[in-house]
Amino acid sequence: TEELKVSKSIANFVLPVGVTINMDGTSCYQAIAAVFIAQVFGIELTLTQQLTIVLTATLASIGTPGIPSGSIVMLIIVLNSVGLPVEGLALILGVDRPLDMLRTVVNITGDAAVSTMIARSEGELG
Repeated sequence: TEELKVSKSIANFVLPVGVTINMDGTSCYQAIAAVFIAQVFGIELTLTQQLTIVLTATLASIGTPGIPSGSIVMLIIVLNSVGLPVEGLALILGVDRPLDMLRTVVNITGDAAVSTMIARSEGELG
């Protein structure tokens, strides 16, 4: 809050909500991982399946727990929504740890950006 010059009252409201439901990095990761698994298994995704992946990944990211590799469990829901093989998770588990750290950076950056935008709109920035 100090470096971004966001007031504590806005940060205390926006950040807990953002940590819970604003999982941008997680949503992108789940969608990309599903498409990757489809490509590895040689499965062509229809436009409807792609849109289902985007919608399911977005909704699943809201329910993803904020723990290390918590999105792996929710990725199963995304894969099942379009009939992709869950066995493809084995390919992702080996590299999930560094990807999890990058997802966290994207999630936190999004939360900080939203708190800054709200502070600016409320005239409490700086």
